[in-house]
Parts: sequence; structure tokens; C-alpha cells
Amino acid sequence: MHTLMTLDEVAAYLRLSKDTVYRMAQSGKIPASKVGTQWRFRQSDVDAWLEQNKNVANKDEESE
Repeated sequence: MHTLMTLDEVAAYLRLSKDTVYRMAQSGKIPASKVGTQWRFRQSDVDAWLEQNKNVANKDEESE
């Protein structure tokens, strides 16, 4: 069973503002689904997204 998280929960989990997570969800930068008028996030998708994007900063630093 997949654990679904609310926007508030994801913001706390990632230590980001709710507005930032909302914009990321709207733009497709973070995996999310809209249920009615509210965003929902699978924790496994958020964790996989974090894993896939963790090296982005490292690659940028290495190219400097």
C-alpha cells in the first residue's frame, strides 16, 4: 500500500514552504496527483524523486 501525503506533509518532509511545494507540483517538478482540488503525493514517489535529483547539485558544483 502506498502512503499518500498532503501538501503540508510534503512541505514538512522536505523542509520547504508550502508555496514552494505547490509551485513544484503545478509545474510538474515533483511527482504529484490532484485529487479534487487538493494535491496528493506518494511518499515512495517523493523519495524516488529525491534520489534521482540528489546529484544535480553535485554535478553543477563539479562543472565549475
